[in-house]
Amino acid sequence: MPAEPPAADGPTLVVGLGNPGPRYVGNRHNIGFLVADELADRMGGKFKSHKGGADLLEGRLGGRRVLLAKPRTYMNLSGGPVVGIAKFFKIPPANLIVVHDELDLPFGSLKLKLGGGENGHNGLRSVTKSLGTREYLRVRFGIGRPPGRMDPADFVLRDFSAMERKDLALEIDRCADATEALVAKGLEAAQNLFHAR
Repeated sequence: MPAEPPAADGPTLVVGLGNPGPRYVGNRHNIGFLVADELADRMGGKFKSHKGGADLLEGRLGGRRVLLAKPRTYMNLSGGPVVGIAKFFKIPPANLIVVHDELDLPFGSLKLKLGGGENGHNGLRSVTKSLGTREYLRVRFGIGRPPGRMDPADFVLRDFSAMERKDLALEIDRCADATEALVAKGLEAAQNLFHAR
């Protein structure tokens, strides 16, 4: 696993995954958008529409040049905008960080990794298919498994529970911290900081 931060000579593309529109704002599936909004606040800028198919903010994070993006497509078509932005700015997959919800981790757990499978996540599946590689960085935010026999597809499109919402702002903040550490310090150092909890 590379210990180095993304290449210093080019920007890092950070993409938060979610579904556009007010109906989906508080859904578990939209944690990527919520973290991207927190990062935008830290960068002191506002998203603007980009012809690549995403809302985009250019600025600095962790002392590095960052392009922060939220695809304007639905989750299962996220790959098109991600590749559109990456091609426009000539960003290699090694300099891409995708922030997304993860069913296989308990609520609030964070895992940072390079590559690997998609675990049934339609947004990741679309990104991998469009890029033609799995070798990009992921920030996985745990949302836990659905209760009882609830369909995972229904679970991810529901809002966080009242209990989860009590801690949600803190967890979003922590996920933003982890993403910033990944940008600034690289994978190994960020894992050392955020995996030991």
